[in-house]
Amino acid sequence: MQIKVDANAATDLQADIKVFGVFQTVEKKGKVTERYYDESSIKDSYVRKELKNIALASTFDASLGSLFSFNCSQGGTYLLMGLGEKKNLTREQLRRNIAKLLSYKNKVTSLAVDASSFFLGNTEDSIVAMYEGLMLANYDFQKYKSNPKTPKLKTITLSVPKKNHALFAQIQKKTTILAQSVNFSRDLVNEVPNVLHSEKYAQIIAEDARKNLKGVKVKILNKAQVKAEKMNLFLSVNAGSAYEPRFVHLSYTPSKAAKKAKHIALVGKGITFDTGGYSLKPAANMTSMKYDMAGSATVYAAFRTAVLNKCPHKLTCLMAITDNAVNENATVPDAVVTSRRGKTVEILNTDAEGRLILADALDYACDLKPDVILDAATLTGAVLVALGDEVCGIMSNNDKLVKDLLTSAKESDEYLWQLPLIDEYRDAIKSKVADLKNIGKPMKAGTAIGGVFLEEFIKDGIAWAHFDIAGVAHDQAHLPYCPSQGASGLMVRTMVNYIFNE
Repeated sequence: MQIKVDANAATDLQADIKVFGVFQTVEKKGKVTERYYDESSIKDSYVRKELKNIALASTFDASLGSLFSFNCSQGGTYLLMGLGEKKNLTREQLRRNIAKLLSYKNKVTSLAVDASSFFLGNTEDSIVAMYEGLMLANYDFQKYKSNPKTPKLKTITLSVPKKNHALFAQIQKKTTILAQSVNFSRDLVNEVPNVLHSEKYAQIIAEDARKNLKGVKVKILNKAQVKAEKMNLFLSVNAGSAYEPRFVHLSYTPSKAAKKAKHIALVGKGITFDTGGYSLKPAANMTSMKYDMAGSATVYAAFRTAVLNKCPHKLTCLMAITDNAVNENATVPDAVVTSRRGKTVEILNTDAEGRLILADALDYACDLKPDVILDAATLTGAVLVALGDEVCGIMSNNDKLVKDLLTSAKESDEYLWQLPLIDEYRDAIKSKVADLKNIGKPMKAGTAIGGVFLEEFIKDGIAWAHFDIAGVAHDQAHLPYCPSQGASGLMVRTMVNYIFNE
């Protein structure tokens, strides 16, 4: 599907359906509240004239998400989308509702949208929301369908005032990069585990980076190199695998780095499939475990977007990739392993493997001396109990970093909530036979316990934040711009916002 920008009025464009946003007027007459569409919000005089001749138009109250379609007297189909009261319309509501136009992708070949009729008070915010809604909604993973559906919808033309044309083009370029990167990561997360093993995954990332990311240095560590780095926790998770582990190290330095430029490291958990190891998962909990590499896909999408949009900061992207399988060599519960940092870890549960590979990855990241480390992982099922499917948990050792990330999430219309890292949780991971153990008390603060474990591998002076994306990484059916099943791509926008505003 192609999105075009045109300075002509939507009524003058050739399209199967012409779409207009309509705001609502609310009037209180005594105890009665009347709601109806705001005629003044319809700037096109032809559309206003047509509506006056349609009796059913009086039933359209322009409430948020409501639709009213009609055939005009001179031919052509018009669709009015209710936006509620203008003062109440948010950027996220606009993003969600404009995304619903993709429900027509198998019904018509073209849409023309009167873009200015959807504008909020801030024109730039409105344009960003519209592009993101349309581009992120235009995704469908059909790789393994014998007869994949080819959408009929080929073109969406946005009718914009001439004064906004250049701004639309500028935002379209940046947002297209974001959407393409998110959709690239969605493809990775949705890929089946018998195809996307660790060696293949690293190969795909390396090929994409070398082909598309100018100036990015690519380094892929194989098993022998991981062993030389003394990443023994990472290797303990890989011990039962038929495939070698891969550690991806991508680095980017802007051609014209500002004096205040920072070094930001992004670290991702890349478990291509998680059986739980010897602490085997129940069958019902294993069917979605191909998504357990979503953290690595998230940080790569953020890195990719930032590089292509010429980020002013130095960036590093690290991805620890393996599956967590079972064979005669797999790590058993009660094993003690020495981490890259030198701390010993008693592995009481082999299904708490994400924190093990991240521990070595975070220690590696610290040696690069970044100013900030952000890691993302589908780390705990406990985060779904605490925050549901809609909110990402965040933990950090730095209050300012958390404040900045919460601001970035709010500006990106994504949900982020801080969970505490306290001394009592740190005490809970002390082991009697080693320095640390990889789990705490059963059913007690599981997400934060994972957080304090990771914190043990962050060196002093480095600001760090951990995103537990287990609840939001997939199956976001409530968001029209995300697939109802499969990878969501959430938290990429928050990370990108932070990178460019840091």
